[in-house]
Amino acid sequence: MLSTMPKINVSDVLGVTTLITGSDEFLAERTIASVRASVREADSDADLSELPAAELGPGAFAEITSPSLFASLRCVVVRALEDLPADGVDPLVAYVETPADDVALVLHHTGGVKGKAVLDRLRKAGASEVKAAPPKRWELPQWVMEEFRSHQQRIDERAATALVDAIGEDMRALAAAADQLAADCADEPISEQVVRRYFAGRAEVKGFAVADAAIDGKTSVAFEQLRWAFASRVDPVLITSAVAGGLRGLARYSSAPRGLREADLAREVGVPPWKLKTLAKQSRGWSPPGLAVAIQAAAQADADVKGAAGDRLWACERLVISVLRARALH
Repeated sequence: MLSTMPKINVSDVLGVTTLITGSDEFLAERTIASVRASVREADSDADLSELPAAELGPGAFAEITSPSLFASLRCVVVRALEDLPADGVDPLVAYVETPADDVALVLHHTGGVKGKAVLDRLRKAGASEVKAAPPKRWELPQWVMEEFRSHQQRIDERAATALVDAIGEDMRALAAAADQLAADCADEPISEQVVRRYFAGRAEVKGFAVADAAIDGKTSVAFEQLRWAFASRVDPVLITSAVAGGLRGLARYSSAPRGLREADLAREVGVPPWKLKTLAKQSRGWSPPGLAVAIQAAAQADADVKGAAGDRLWACERLVISVLRARALH
């Protein structure tokens, strides 16, 4: 499960080892901050400490988990668990099996195969695992919906997807946008239209508007959106990447096995389920040869705007023209 920002009760972390696994720094730091906040809320004088696992020998571990002379509760964070010395493994596992009631221990393993055997032992010893793996793009709208629920606000899947389109895949930026939008729109439902209006100035939104119009074969709209993007000084890379992404999604949909259930098809294509209706409608206007030509044009345009050609704006215009022409191929 992807981690949002739930309020953690101190009873859920004291006398418990929280094992964070995964390389997403934002999700890991959010969990660590939540554990610390819950301990500090229970005892404002709680002892908060952390150290790298490389320094966690038997003596150091006993010291940091022993009772404090100055605080009734302790929160200990151990980072980069994959670097735990061999002589520190057995004492750590033994502690996880019989933890101290007044200590909240947090262990973060940043991913990879190093230290995997230690993770298996810690899970068996009773550690409570929180996964902080980078989510796939198709998972992000669901994460955004959960994020809004943590703010006691609701957002539908279309609006959540629009927010991902506008902000991108950076988890920290998405969380900040959700926090801002939930606060500013507390008295109104958050729809796709609200998100588009709120983030109309975001460059990524303009890029996706160009892409959608071109793939749908709406010539006048595509060039109108392209001119608007140019006037707003949108980086051409954002335009070509949006077009390329839209075409790749359409190609994955067109080549997906027939007869799959909606959820399985969405997973196969890499989009939220509601997006399938849009792709189904778009696919009716495209042939396999036309789609192949358009994808090749997108690849060339991407190279052009990154330095292969002198006029980056013309590279974007030529891409839109190529996509519109490719759509007519049958």
